[in-house]
Amino acid sequence: MQTRNKIFDDISQMMTNAMGVAQGAKTEAETAMKGMMDRWLADRDFVTRDEFDAVRAMAQKAREENEALKARLDAMEAKG
Repeated sequence: MQTRNKIFDDISQMMTNAMGVAQGAKTEAETAMKGMMDRWLADRDFVTRDEFDAVRAMAQKAREENEALKARLDAMEAKG
């Protein structure tokens, strides 16, 4: 009976160790994939969301200034 418990204990320990190895392999694969994706994205020269938002705000401001200047020109043409 004692031998049987020892076998079950050994099998249980092996399964626990196998799960630890599997978890470590999963973490390592995730880290490697994240590193590959980071390098791929960096090579593509994408802009960050902050950079995009800043340029969009600049474009909106320029559009508003152009509309205001056009309105002034139209008003000047109407007078003259």
